[in-house]
Amino acid sequence: MRIARVHIENFRGIRQADVNFSGTSVLLGDNNTGKSTVFEAIELAIGPDRLARTQAIDEHDFYGGEYLPVEGVPPKHIVIEVVIADLDDQHCTKFRNNLEFWRQADCSLLGPGQGANLGQPGIEPAVRIRFEGAYEPENDDFTAKTWFAVPRHEDGAPINECRSKDKREFGFLHLRALRAGTRALSMERGSLLDIILKTYEVRTRMWEGLLRQLRDLDVVGDNDPEFGRILTAIRDAMRDIVPGEWADAPHLRVSDLTREDLRRVLKSFLATGVPGYAAPFQHQGSGTINALVLAMLGLIAERRSGRVIFAMEEPELSLPPHVQKRVVDKVRGIAAQALFTSHSPYVIEQFPPEQMMVMTRNTAGVLTASNIALPDNLKLKTFRDGFRTRFCEALLARRVIVVEGRRSSSPTARSRVGQLNLYLRPINGWTPSVGCRSMLAVRQR
Repeated sequence: MRIARVHIENFRGIRQADVNFSGTSVLLGDNNTGKSTVFEAIELAIGPDRLARTQAIDEHDFYGGEYLPVEGVPPKHIVIEVVIADLDDQHCTKFRNNLEFWRQADCSLLGPGQGANLGQPGIEPAVRIRFEGAYEPENDDFTAKTWFAVPRHEDGAPINECRSKDKREFGFLHLRALRAGTRALSMERGSLLDIILKTYEVRTRMWEGLLRQLRDLDVVGDNDPEFGRILTAIRDAMRDIVPGEWADAPHLRVSDLTREDLRRVLKSFLATGVPGYAAPFQHQGSGTINALVLAMLGLIAERRSGRVIFAMEEPELSLPPHVQKRVVDKVRGIAAQALFTSHSPYVIEQFPPEQMMVMTRNTAGVLTASNIALPDNLKLKTFRDGFRTRFCEALLARRVIVVEGRRSSSPTARSRVGQLNLYLRPINGWTPSVGCRSMLAVRQR
């Protein structure tokens, strides 16, 4: 199981994009190119808890902030389609009414009348999930729904809504940064602990008992009679204005005494190394937090027999190089598919060139993704050996300037400069008219 294609229209800074994935990939590109937006789009479509939020989308999620209808122009909608291919028998049975077939050779779905191709190699069962977001003037509100792209009504409208229980089958988990582990052990919706409880089908029964205990908890009272005297004075002053039965003494509670408030308030405590003292989990060191996040990801993957898709942004944050490599290896090892964004050479060099995708976005909001293809005169070993010193900047920076300096009489020096120029251009398809990212390489005599 893997994400094979993501199609995006009018979402944030992307007016239009089609991104194809062959498997595990690392997305490269300049800041504000749209790498994180691609992950956010995937989460809107197949994140099981994303649409459960109070407001799934708002004005700023529309490209250019244009969501209002204009006379003579239909209102713009946010459209995101995610194709999930390489389904196993269990998924094929569950989604049998929504199946399509993906052809990896040309990254396309088989159309009507192409049933004869189903037995050919490279044809995989797939489902296509479609997210639609729009503004409704009648209700002055935004709508957000996800559907299976097939089957459809005669007018083209989708029939089957894709609900949270369906999306959990895909096992998609978006980690915005490894430091998001500061809420990993919280009870907030969408935290890693919440995901594990749902994955293991555990329904906690602690809420009612906890709420009952908190209602009976006297926060001030005998513990702080001076504070209690002030609250009583407030009550007496209120009774001069309103009937006495309306003006009960103010109380102090530890929360709003609702489940949702407790989800935000409850914190996990861990030992600090000081005997007999524990501190909130988010106060622990980065190493402890990151280790626990990886352990919890492993639990999720183990429960789902590896049928999970992890999208992780910048795993290098706050981590030394050797831990960056360990995180990438761990996530790739436990996931059916792992997607990363990164600006770290220590992370990027863990991937073969065919798994590196360079993202570019033009002024019209069209995002494109290009796989790295090494030129014939650049051997893979040379690419790997010189990755940190030459090629990483070529993949991450915005422009290429190759400066030779004073002409050298040495044929070797001239050869090296020419060779560098040849290496840089084909790596990501750079041409002067496109102005794609390259490296600032200054080589003087």
